Amino acid sequence: MTVGRRSFHLLAGLVCAGVCLAANSAATARDFDFHRDTFTFANATVFKYYEGIAFLRASTERDRDLYTRRCFVMTRAALQFCKFARFDPGGAALSDAELGRRVRTVMRRAPWHAPLPEKERTVFAGYANLREMSEARPAVLKKNIGQGWPTYIRLGNFRMFYQRGVSYQEQTHTRLNAMLAGGDLFVAYLTTYPRLSINHAVLIYKRKRLPASADDHYLVYDPNHAEAPRELIWSASQRSFVYQKDVDFIGGAVRVYQVYGKWLQ
Repeated sequence: MTVGRRSFHLLAGLVCAGVCLAANSAATARDFDFHRDTFTFANATVFKYYEGIAFLRASTERDRDLYTRRCFVMTRAALQFCKFARFDPGGAALSDAELGRRVRTVMRRAPWHAPLPEKERTVFAGYANLREMSEARPAVLKKNIGQGWPTYIRLGNFRMFYQRGVSYQEQTHTRLNAMLAGGDLFVAYLTTYPRLSINHAVLIYKRKRLPASADDHYLVYDPNHAEAPRELIWSASQRSFVYQKDVDFIGGAVRVYQVYGKWLQ
Protein backbone atom coordinates (compact mmCIF):
# COMPACT_ATOMS: atom_id res chain seq x y z
CA MET A 1 0.00 0.00 0.00
CA THR A 2 2.84 2.40 0.90
CA VAL A 3 4.55 1.84 -2.46
CA GLY A 4 1.21 2.27 -4.22
CA ARG A 5 0.54 5.60 -2.51
CA ARG A 6 4.03 6.87 -3.36
CA SER A 7 3.61 5.88 -6.98
CA PHE A 8 0.23 7.58 -7.08
CA HIS A 9 1.56 10.81 -5.58
CA LEU A 10 4.57 10.78 -7.90
CA LEU A 11 2.34 10.30 -10.92
CA ALA A 12 -0.03 13.04 -9.72
CA GLY A 13 2.90 15.39 -9.24
CA LEU A 14 4.21 14.74 -12.73
CA VAL A 15 0.78 15.30 -14.25
CA CYS A 16 0.36 18.51 -12.27
CA ALA A 17 3.79 19.75 -13.36
CA GLY A 18 2.95 19.03 -16.97
CA VAL A 19 -0.38 20.85 -16.72
CA CYS A 20 1.25 23.84 -15.01
CA LEU A 21 3.97 24.02 -17.67
CA ALA A 22 1.38 23.88 -20.43
CA ALA A 23 -0.63 26.61 -18.73
CA ASN A 24 2.42 28.84 -18.35
CA SER A 25 3.36 28.31 -22.01
CA ALA A 26 -0.15 29.12 -23.18
CA ALA A 27 -0.20 32.27 -21.05
CA THR A 28 2.63 33.67 -23.16
CA ALA A 29 0.36 33.75 -26.20
CA ARG A 30 -2.68 34.85 -24.18
CA ASP A 31 -0.83 37.94 -22.92
CA PHE A 32 0.00 39.24 -26.41
CA ASP A 33 0.20 43.04 -26.31
CA PHE A 34 0.12 45.11 -29.50
CA HIS A 35 2.41 47.82 -28.11
CA ARG A 36 4.96 45.27 -26.93
CA ASP A 37 4.81 42.29 -29.31
CA THR A 38 4.63 43.83 -32.80
CA PHE A 39 6.99 45.61 -35.18
CA THR A 40 7.28 49.41 -35.35
CA PHE A 41 8.00 49.31 -39.09
CA ALA A 42 5.23 48.54 -41.58
CA ASN A 43 4.69 46.42 -44.64
CA ALA A 44 3.94 48.43 -47.79
CA THR A 45 1.55 47.22 -50.47
CA VAL A 46 2.98 46.62 -53.93
CA PHE A 47 0.10 48.58 -55.50
CA LYS A 48 -1.66 51.70 -54.36
CA TYR A 49 -5.37 51.33 -53.68
CA TYR A 50 -8.34 53.63 -54.03
CA GLU A 51 -11.77 52.39 -52.91
CA GLY A 52 -10.47 48.84 -53.08
CA ILE A 53 -9.11 49.13 -56.63
CA ALA A 54 -5.40 48.55 -57.25
CA PHE A 55 -3.26 51.03 -59.19
CA LEU A 56 0.39 51.04 -60.13
CA ARG A 57 2.49 53.28 -57.93
CA ALA A 58 4.09 56.33 -59.46
CA SER A 59 7.65 55.81 -60.67
CA THR A 60 8.99 57.97 -57.83
CA GLU A 61 7.30 55.69 -55.29
CA ARG A 62 8.42 52.51 -57.04
CA ASP A 63 12.01 53.68 -56.87
CA ARG A 64 11.86 53.98 -53.09
CA ASP A 65 13.27 51.25 -50.90
CA LEU A 66 9.80 50.02 -49.88
CA TYR A 67 9.46 47.02 -47.59
CA THR A 68 6.77 45.10 -49.48
CA ARG A 69 5.17 41.63 -49.75
CA ARG A 70 5.89 40.87 -46.09
CA CYS A 71 2.45 40.69 -44.44
CA PHE A 72 2.65 36.89 -44.10
CA VAL A 73 6.26 37.10 -42.99
CA MET A 74 5.63 39.77 -40.35
CA THR A 75 2.54 38.11 -38.83
CA ARG A 76 4.35 34.77 -38.67
CA ALA A 77 7.43 36.42 -37.13
CA ALA A 78 5.36 38.20 -34.46
CA LEU A 79 3.84 34.83 -33.56
CA GLN A 80 7.27 33.17 -33.43
CA PHE A 81 8.78 35.90 -31.25
CA CYS A 82 5.84 35.60 -28.88
CA LYS A 83 6.31 31.83 -28.56
CA PHE A 84 10.07 31.32 -28.79
CA ALA A 85 11.92 34.50 -27.74
CA ARG A 86 12.49 36.43 -24.55
CA PHE A 87 14.07 39.81 -23.92
CA ASP A 88 16.73 40.94 -21.45
CA PRO A 89 16.70 44.75 -21.25
CA GLY A 90 19.56 44.79 -18.76
CA GLY A 91 22.00 43.00 -21.05
CA ALA A 92 24.34 44.51 -23.63
CA ALA A 93 22.84 44.95 -27.10
CA LEU A 94 23.99 42.33 -29.62
CA SER A 95 26.08 43.02 -32.70
CA ASP A 96 24.25 43.03 -36.03
CA ALA A 97 25.70 39.63 -36.92
CA GLU A 98 24.71 38.00 -33.63
CA LEU A 99 21.30 39.64 -33.61
CA GLY A 100 20.66 38.40 -37.14
CA ARG A 101 21.73 34.88 -36.16
CA ARG A 102 19.35 34.81 -33.20
CA VAL A 103 16.48 36.17 -35.27
CA ARG A 104 17.03 33.36 -37.80
CA THR A 105 17.08 30.84 -34.94
CA VAL A 106 13.60 31.96 -33.90
CA MET A 107 12.37 32.02 -37.51
CA ARG A 108 13.44 28.40 -38.05
CA ARG A 109 11.02 27.17 -35.38
CA ALA A 110 7.69 25.97 -36.74
CA PRO A 111 5.11 28.62 -35.78
CA TRP A 112 2.46 25.98 -35.00
CA HIS A 113 4.57 24.41 -32.24
CA ALA A 114 3.74 25.07 -28.58
CA PRO A 115 5.43 28.03 -26.82
CA LEU A 116 8.80 27.24 -25.28
CA PRO A 117 9.47 27.50 -21.53
CA GLU A 118 11.29 30.71 -20.65
CA LYS A 119 14.66 29.05 -20.06
CA GLU A 120 14.65 27.44 -23.55
CA ARG A 121 13.83 30.60 -25.47
CA THR A 122 16.28 32.57 -27.62
CA VAL A 123 17.42 35.61 -25.64
CA PHE A 124 17.59 39.13 -27.09
CA ALA A 125 19.64 41.37 -24.84
CA GLY A 126 19.48 45.14 -24.67
CA TYR A 127 15.75 45.54 -25.32
CA ALA A 128 12.57 45.11 -23.30
CA ASN A 129 10.43 43.72 -26.12
CA LEU A 130 10.03 43.26 -29.87
CA ARG A 131 8.51 46.70 -30.34
CA GLU A 132 11.53 48.40 -28.81
CA MET A 133 14.03 46.22 -30.67
CA SER A 134 12.34 46.74 -34.05
CA GLU A 135 12.44 50.50 -33.56
CA ALA A 136 16.16 50.45 -32.73
CA ARG A 137 17.29 47.78 -35.22
CA PRO A 138 14.78 47.68 -38.13
CA ALA A 139 17.34 46.91 -40.84
CA VAL A 140 18.61 43.77 -39.10
CA LEU A 141 15.11 42.47 -38.49
CA LYS A 142 13.92 43.18 -42.04
CA LYS A 143 16.93 41.35 -43.42
CA ASN A 144 16.46 38.23 -41.29
CA ILE A 145 12.77 37.54 -40.65
CA GLY A 146 12.24 36.17 -44.16
CA GLN A 147 11.61 36.86 -47.83
CA GLY A 148 8.17 37.80 -49.10
CA TRP A 149 8.02 36.12 -52.50
CA PRO A 150 7.66 32.48 -51.23
CA THR A 151 4.32 33.40 -49.63
CA TYR A 152 2.79 33.69 -53.11
CA ILE A 153 3.26 29.96 -53.71
CA ARG A 154 2.24 28.66 -50.28
CA LEU A 155 0.15 25.50 -50.64
CA GLY A 156 -2.34 26.73 -48.05
CA ASN A 157 -3.27 29.70 -50.26
CA PHE A 158 -4.98 27.45 -52.78
CA ARG A 159 -7.90 26.83 -50.42
CA MET A 160 -9.40 30.08 -51.65
CA PHE A 161 -10.22 28.36 -54.96
CA TYR A 162 -12.33 25.53 -53.52
CA GLN A 163 -13.16 26.20 -49.84
CA ARG A 164 -15.35 29.23 -50.33
CA GLY A 165 -18.72 28.34 -48.75
CA VAL A 166 -20.43 29.76 -45.68
CA SER A 167 -20.02 26.51 -43.77
CA TYR A 168 -16.22 26.69 -44.06
CA GLN A 169 -16.25 30.23 -42.66
CA GLU A 170 -18.47 29.12 -39.78
CA GLN A 171 -15.97 26.34 -39.01
CA THR A 172 -13.14 28.88 -39.14
CA HIS A 173 -15.04 31.14 -36.74
CA THR A 174 -15.51 28.26 -34.28
CA ARG A 175 -11.84 27.26 -34.53
CA LEU A 176 -10.71 30.86 -34.07
CA ASN A 177 -12.71 31.23 -30.85
CA ALA A 178 -11.42 27.91 -29.53
CA MET A 179 -7.80 28.85 -30.19
CA LEU A 180 -8.09 32.28 -28.56
CA ALA A 181 -9.90 30.77 -25.56
CA GLY A 182 -7.02 28.30 -25.23
CA GLY A 183 -4.44 31.10 -25.17
CA ASP A 184 -3.16 30.69 -28.72
CA LEU A 185 -2.83 33.17 -31.58
CA PHE A 186 -4.37 32.92 -35.05
CA VAL A 187 -2.72 34.10 -38.25
CA ALA A 188 -5.46 34.80 -40.79
CA TYR A 189 -5.27 35.05 -44.55
CA LEU A 190 -7.90 37.56 -45.76
CA THR A 191 -9.14 37.42 -49.34
CA THR A 192 -12.05 38.50 -51.52
CA TYR A 193 -11.05 36.29 -54.47
CA PRO A 194 -11.98 36.40 -57.36
CA ARG A 195 -12.01 40.12 -56.65
CA LEU A 196 -8.56 41.44 -55.75
CA SER A 197 -9.58 44.15 -53.29
CA ILE A 198 -7.66 42.43 -50.49
CA ASN A 199 -5.06 39.67 -50.38
CA HIS A 200 -3.51 40.01 -46.96
CA ALA A 201 -2.42 38.37 -43.67
CA VAL A 202 -3.10 39.60 -40.13
CA LEU A 203 -2.53 38.22 -36.64
CA ILE A 204 -5.69 37.87 -34.53
CA TYR A 205 -4.90 38.03 -30.83
CA LYS A 206 -8.02 38.97 -28.85
CA ARG A 207 -11.77 38.36 -28.96
CA LYS A 208 -14.26 40.73 -27.40
CA ARG A 209 -18.03 40.45 -27.11
CA LEU A 210 -19.97 43.70 -27.06
CA PRO A 211 -23.11 44.01 -24.91
CA ALA A 212 -26.36 43.27 -26.75
CA SER A 213 -24.50 42.12 -29.86
CA ALA A 214 -24.46 38.69 -31.45
CA ASP A 215 -21.30 39.57 -33.36
CA ASP A 216 -17.74 38.77 -32.30
CA HIS A 217 -15.17 41.57 -32.54
CA TYR A 218 -11.47 40.72 -32.78
CA LEU A 219 -8.36 42.83 -32.31
CA VAL A 220 -5.73 42.18 -34.95
CA TYR A 221 -2.15 43.13 -35.68
CA ASP A 222 -2.11 44.28 -39.30
CA PRO A 223 1.49 44.66 -40.59
CA ASN A 224 0.35 47.49 -42.87
CA HIS A 225 -0.63 49.51 -39.80
CA ALA A 226 2.14 49.66 -37.22
CA GLU A 227 0.49 52.44 -35.23
CA ALA A 228 -2.50 50.66 -33.62
CA PRO A 229 -4.60 47.47 -33.64
CA ARG A 230 -7.33 47.02 -36.21
CA GLU A 231 -10.62 45.15 -36.05
CA LEU A 232 -12.10 42.07 -37.68
CA ILE A 233 -15.76 41.23 -37.02
CA TRP A 234 -17.73 38.00 -37.29
CA SER A 235 -21.20 39.06 -38.44
CA ALA A 236 -23.73 36.58 -37.07
CA SER A 237 -26.46 37.81 -39.42
CA GLN A 238 -24.30 37.62 -42.55
CA ARG A 239 -22.44 34.50 -41.34
CA SER A 240 -19.19 36.01 -42.58
CA PHE A 241 -16.16 37.99 -41.48
CA VAL A 242 -16.00 41.75 -42.04
CA TYR A 243 -12.74 43.72 -42.06
CA GLN A 244 -12.20 47.35 -41.16
CA LYS A 245 -11.99 49.91 -43.96
CA ASP A 246 -8.72 51.76 -44.57
CA VAL A 247 -6.77 53.42 -47.38
CA ASP A 248 -5.95 50.02 -48.90
CA PHE A 249 -9.25 48.19 -48.46
CA ILE A 250 -12.78 49.42 -49.10
CA GLY A 251 -14.00 47.43 -46.12
CA GLY A 252 -16.68 44.78 -45.87
CA ALA A 253 -16.91 41.01 -46.17
CA VAL A 254 -13.74 38.93 -46.46
CA ARG A 255 -13.06 35.22 -46.37
CA VAL A 256 -10.69 34.08 -43.62
CA TYR A 257 -8.31 31.11 -43.79
CA GLN A 258 -6.02 30.11 -40.96
CA VAL A 259 -2.33 29.92 -41.86
CA TYR A 260 0.66 28.61 -39.89
CA GLY A 261 -1.64 26.55 -37.67
CA LYS A 262 -0.10 23.30 -38.88
CA TRP A 263 2.36 21.94 -41.46
CA LEU A 264 1.65 23.04 -45.05
CA GLN A 265 -1.22 25.28 -43.96
